Amino acid sequence: MKADRRKVEVVMARKCISLPDLQEATQMPKSTIMKVLKGKNVLPATLGKVAAGLKVDVTDIIEN
Repeated sequence: MKADRRKVEVVMARKCISLPDLQEATQMPKSTIMKVLKGKNVLPATLGKVAAGLKVDVTDIIEN
């Protein structure tokens, strides 16, 4: 699965969440979060953790 970088960044901006904040909320390494932000294929569970860290539904951040 792939995340839509723009959607993730918009959510982060709306909620005033920085990359370190997201890293702390998800308990994931920066390298994994960067894969998500770059639109690389990641496991569904990874996108689920990012969505949970952002407090949004995973469908709000996946690529169309």
